[in-house]
Amino acid sequence: MAAGPSGGSMARLWVCFAVLGCVGAMPIPAPAQVPPPPSAGAPPMLPGSIDLPGGKGAGLHGANSPFAPLVDRADVVAWSVLTDVKTQVVKKRMLPAFNTTQLALNDKTQRIQGFMLPIEPGEKHRRFLLSRVPLTCGFCLPGGPESMIEVRTQTPVKYSLEAVVVEGRFMALRDDEYGLFYRLTDAVMVK
Repeated sequence: MAAGPSGGSMARLWVCFAVLGCVGAMPIPAPAQVPPPPSAGAPPMLPGSIDLPGGKGAGLHGANSPFAPLVDRADVVAWSVLTDVKTQVVKKRMLPAFNTTQLALNDKTQRIQGFMLPIEPGEKHRRFLLSRVPLTCGFCLPGGPESMIEVRTQTPVKYSLEAVVVEGRFMALRDDEYGLFYRLTDAVMVK
C-alpha cells in the first residue's frame, strides 16, 4: 500500500494554501502556443489571449430554451442594430467602433426589450444587465458586450424570467471600465 497524505492532512494543506495565498502563486498551464485561425471578419486576437466560444457575439437563443424568444416590436430598438457594432484594438484593449445608426441613438430616450440578468441577489433591482437572449447557465454570459445593456432604473424593479421592456436615456460607451458597450439610465419598466 502506497504511503501518502491522509485526507485530514490534505485538507490542512489546502487551508494553508488558501490562507497564505499560495494557490495564486501556483503555476498555471500556458495557453496553446498556436491559436486557432480567426474567422472571417473577426477582430485580431491579442497576444496571449485564448479564443473562447462563449461570451462574444450577439448570443444564440437555444432551440431547447424554456423561454420564448423575443418577439419583434416596432416600438423598441432592434438588437440587430446594437449587435452590428465593430471593435478595434486601442492600447491593447478591445473597444467598440460604433456606426452612425448606433451613434444616432446616443444620449436620447430609447426603449429596449430583453431578458434581465441580475448583478446582485434579490427580488428587486435598480441595476441589472438586459440581454438579447435569456440566461441559461448561472456561470455563462449569453453573448458578448454587444448583446447586453447595463440598466440603471429610477426605482427598484422586480426580477422577471420573461422578457421585459425598459425605457431610459441610452448611452453608447466608448471606453467603459467594465467593458460594456451600452447603458440605459433613469430607466423605467414599460408594458
